[in-house]
Amino acid sequence: MIEKIEINRLLPLVFKGMEDTERIRASQIWEQPSFVFEKGCKICIQAESGWGKSSLLSFIYGNRGDYSGSIAFDSVDIRALGVKRWCEIRTSSIALLPQEMRLFPELTVIQNISVKNDLTGHKTPAEIDDLLHRLGIADKKEAMARNLSIGQQQRVAIVRAVCQPFDFIFLDEPVSHLDEANNRIVAQIVEEEAERQSAGIVSTSVGNHLLLSNPKFVSL
Repeated sequence: MIEKIEINRLLPLVFKGMEDTERIRASQIWEQPSFVFEKGCKICIQAESGWGKSSLLSFIYGNRGDYSGSIAFDSVDIRALGVKRWCEIRTSSIALLPQEMRLFPELTVIQNISVKNDLTGHKTPAEIDDLLHRLGIADKKEAMARNLSIGQQQRVAIVRAVCQPFDFIFLDEPVSHLDEANNRIVAQIVEEEAERQSAGIVSTSVGNHLLLSNPKFVSL
């Protein structure tokens, strides 16, 4: 279990030399002495395209290490974590929905979801069917992912993302191709799952933010 994720003086190396610029000084995360994500939080991170939203989530998830500063899970610097611990974290503590979704185009919708759910056993077949129905894609269950629209793919990726236990769920522009009605359904599903697990929600956007109830807005 992870109760707190603390970021100290974090900055992507690609921004090195920009520390004294107005853009970095205005950020609520980059180069800040301390920024904390606490379990149970609801945060929407807003930033222009190219300003590091995806990088931030990749740093926290341990996919990338090209940053200065530090990231700590419950006071443990993530650079000290071994492969076994990262595997545990990614299956039981942190869920990530990347912007590019990373669906397997040659697999069906249900096969894409099962890739994760077979590992975690977190959702029953009936629960997955219910999520697909709520998102209006129940009829696409056996369709190949490559044949779906981008908006349909985003909804499949949402279902897959919640098919695991987590203390925090990070969603990178999860509703960029969805209308308001589907945005609200996605937000409701994510909030319901997070509430069951007393988990934190962190979502990024360039404008079309996930319509969570009473989120805290943070500028990157």
